[in-house]
Amino acid sequence: MAVYHAGEIAVQRRMGQQHVADRVGRIIRNEIPTAAADFLTRQPMVVVSAADGEGRVWTGLITGPPGFAYATDPRTIVLEAFPTPGDPLAEILTRPQRIGMIAIEPQTRRRMRVNGTAVPIPNGLRIHTDQVYSNCPKYITPRTVTGLRPGPAGARWATEMDAHTRDVVAAADTFFVGSADTDGNADASHRGGDPGFLHVVSPTRLRWPDYRGNSMFMTLGNIDVNPHCGLLIPDWQTGSTVQLTGTARIDWDHTDDDAAQCWIDLTVTAVVELPGSG
Repeated sequence: MAVYHAGEIAVQRRMGQQHVADRVGRIIRNEIPTAAADFLTRQPMVVVSAADGEGRVWTGLITGPPGFAYATDPRTIVLEAFPTPGDPLAEILTRPQRIGMIAIEPQTRRRMRVNGTAVPIPNGLRIHTDQVYSNCPKYITPRTVTGLRPGPAGARWATEMDAHTRDVVAAADTFFVGSADTDGNADASHRGGDPGFLHVVSPTRLRWPDYRGNSMFMTLGNIDVNPHCGLLIPDWQTGSTVQLTGTARIDWDHTDDDAAQCWIDLTVTAVVELPGSG
């Protein structure tokens, strides 16, 4: 498959960064480098994004003891675990899906991204990789993480954020965003900043600034052609998570933050909260 689709190229050109994207895009490969495979085996969690049958994009966690995620060959990753019951991904991933995945190690500020196809197997998922690459450590808040553990029961669904959820979101210094192109090829990405950078505008609306990164604009490029978007906000202390899905819009003219290239507006249509397991 081509490195960039039409939406990504359009955003790169609008930003005047297509030459940078062309150069940076050389790091993208379809095979898993040895260093990336070694990195993956040390991780207690990965973040996965995929679209449901209605086209809504969800982003969630899959966790396990280090070693639960590993490469079996240069283009295959196995996750010996499932999403937590109650996570929308638990149902979505019972059949083959285009997924985006990110493994992140906040203590070292390293991350690995994978886009490909996930197929259910008896003990988890098998992922065939189409794109594999690493990112720069920008905006990753250093912290020691042994893994988040959403609980197996008690998922709470809502159509908007209540006061508690809004407080969790407003205090976040990290979230993960899932998006997809018009063909359903999904991507999972990380966003970080000072607490409050994810702005709660109302019970059904969020805004956040988009800062200069690797110039590939995979998230913005997807949103440019497909507004469906899903967020995962982790609580690193309790292991609980907030998942939001809705439709996003790029605001090119917002100037509240001089460092921001643009802002993203998300209209929230569904909320899922999973409690921590302990």
